[in-house]
Order: sequence, then C-alpha cells, then structure tokens
Amino acid sequence: MSLLDEPDDDLLSRVLLTRVIEPGDEAGGRWVREYGVREVVRRLRDGGAALPGASRKRWAGLVARAEAARPRRDLAAARDAGVRFVPPGDAEWPGQLDDLGDARPLGLWVRGRAGLRMWALKSVAVVGARACTEYGAHMAATLAAGLAERGWVVVSGGAYGVDGAAHRGALGAGGATVAVLACGVDRPYPRGHTQLIGRIAEQGLVIGELPPGDHPTPSRFILRNRVIAALTRGTVVVEAAHRSGSLVTARAAQRLGRHTMGVPGPATSALSAGVHDLLRGEAVLVTGVADVVELVGGMGELAPDRRGPVLPRDLLEPAARQVLDALPGRGTAAPDEIARSAQTAPDDAIARLYELRALGYVERHGDGWKLTRQAVMSVRDGRGPC
Repeated sequence: MSLLDEPDDDLLSRVLLTRVIEPGDEAGGRWVREYGVREVVRRLRDGGAALPGASRKRWAGLVARAEAARPRRDLAAARDAGVRFVPPGDAEWPGQLDDLGDARPLGLWVRGRAGLRMWALKSVAVVGARACTEYGAHMAATLAAGLAERGWVVVSGGAYGVDGAAHRGALGAGGATVAVLACGVDRPYPRGHTQLIGRIAEQGLVIGELPPGDHPTPSRFILRNRVIAALTRGTVVVEAAHRSGSLVTARAAQRLGRHTMGVPGPATSALSAGVHDLLRGEAVLVTGVADVVELVGGMGELAPDRRGPVLPRDLLEPAARQVLDALPGRGTAAPDEIARSAQTAPDDAIARLYELRALGYVERHGDGWKLTRQAVMSVRDGRGPC
C-alpha cells in the first residue's frame, strides 16, 4: 500500500507490531497467523491475559512496547526518508519469504525505487567474513560483477568485508543489488558504509524488518540472515570461519531448499575453514559465476567444460598417437618393433611414422626410428613440438 494513501487498520497493526515483536519470533508469528494482526494488537493494547506461549514477564514487556508504539508516526518518518512498508499480500511482497512459516517477517521496510518482488525472483546471495582477506574481497566482487552482468540481482547484508565487496562489485558492473539490514533502513549500519548504502538505495534496494530509527543488535544480525536466505535462489559463501554468521545464512538456505554454494580457499586459512565444512556436506563448490548460474539459473545455462589447453599431440589421430607412444624414450626402434608395440601392421606403422616425421615428432636413423629431441622434451612437460 502506498504511504500516500490512508493506511488501513491491518497495515497500521503490522507497523505497530514491528516495534513490538522481534524479527524471527515464531511465537509472535503464530499469534498473527492464528488470531490476525488486529486481534494481536488489541490484546496487547488492552494489556489483559497473555497470548499462548508468553510468560507473564515477557507479556508485560510486549505490552509496554505496544503502549509506546506510534505506527502513524513511523509511517510518516518512513515517507520523509523515502521508505515504504511492504506487508505480506502486497503486490510487491516476495512470496518466497512465506517459506519461513511463522518466522516470516511481519513486513519489510523498503528504500529504493525498484520493485522488490520482481528483483527477488532472480537473485543470489553473496555473503562471507567481515574481516576477509584480499582474496575473499576479490572473489566476492568478481562473482557479484559477473552475476550482475548476466542480469542477476546480488543480495548481501551491507556489512564490511565480503558483503561490501559484493555490493560494490554489482554496482561497479552497473547491476542491481539489495542490502538487507539488521536495523532501520533510514539508519545505515555500519556507519563506515553510509555512502555505500546510500548508493545502493539509489541504484538498488535497501530493506529490513525493523522500523525507522531502530538500532542493530547481535541477535538481529543473526535473524536477519534468514531473510537473505529465503529471499534468494541460492547463497554463495566466499570466506567464513567456523563461527561466522554467514554460515547461518547458508544453513538457513539449506533448510529452505535453496542452493548453497561455497568458494574454496587455502586449506591453511582459518577464514575458509567454515566454507570447507559446508563443502564437505551438501554445499556445492563454485569458483566462478558460470558455476553459480548453472545451479540457480534455468535449463541450458550450463557452465563450460573445464579442461587444460589443447596440445598439438591432442590433434593427432588416435592411430598416429598410438604409434608415437610405441617409440622408446631413448634410442631407435625398428618399424616391426614399433608396429608390435602399437598393435598395428608394419605397413601402417611406417605410414604413421612418415606422418609424424612431417610434424616434427620423429626422425629416421638408418633402418630405425627415434623421437626428436624436441618431442622427447615435450613428452616430459606435456607439450607437443612447435
């Protein structure tokens, strides 16, 4: 619903509840599902008997929050900041968030001009360590830029390290990116990314569950990750230590049936240890954008086959390669001997030997044949004669 319209009671109730119920609170989500948002708000405002599952102490805290909430003021503050509130059921609501069940957001505060639902349909999360290495930053930016160039929306958390590199990679490629924050979308966090998040809002979208002005907490960062996982078709973890929050995103993606991918790092790097654990499980190893698109894309979007460079020896016909392999590494061999080793007729072996001589692989010495010096060296290092 547009903030220029008069908000209805359901919308006001949801906005109020974003001040009362913490993100990911499944008990609160169950109340909303079973009783409806207006009934939950009515009970909170009345301050009567607690809803099922809430202790007396917790209910008192929720009632106090509800008394302090001012949903119309929040909507006005959002409008002034260029922010809109998108509740479930709205035309802009991404239906894949419904996979979260009772942990589904009560609604999303959205900053930016693009339509969230359409962008989320073709999106990939790129997450990882805040204190990443140069390698991690490079891989995140390269993957994000490649995804953006192929028309994919890059989703991340706006944090330092891998998140920031992913956002910058997508922006630098002129592509689309979404930052999912653990605070009010009008309050960029971390502060050092104020300019970056402002740029994301201009070129992409900044979204979050918390109302204007609300601050982040450690638990909110963790719970925010479920939204990143549910919103996207797959999650790529670039660098992550054993206790990294980005692993929470990856495991949430696995539970939701989304693709989970990991970029390998050095075996000795503690910052890649968490990724390597993922790869030992159900995560898929990816090293470039083609690998990612092959998983999350449509039919036919396959990564190219990987193989080493084509060598001159590879271009020989199989029969010629067989004769070449029959020559000894040192000294000469008679045509009959070469034919026996190559399992072919002497006449065929001689024909192949003259063919190989024209290509610079062998030379004739009297009645025998031997590898050229250049061919011997090429066999040792895997190349063919030039």
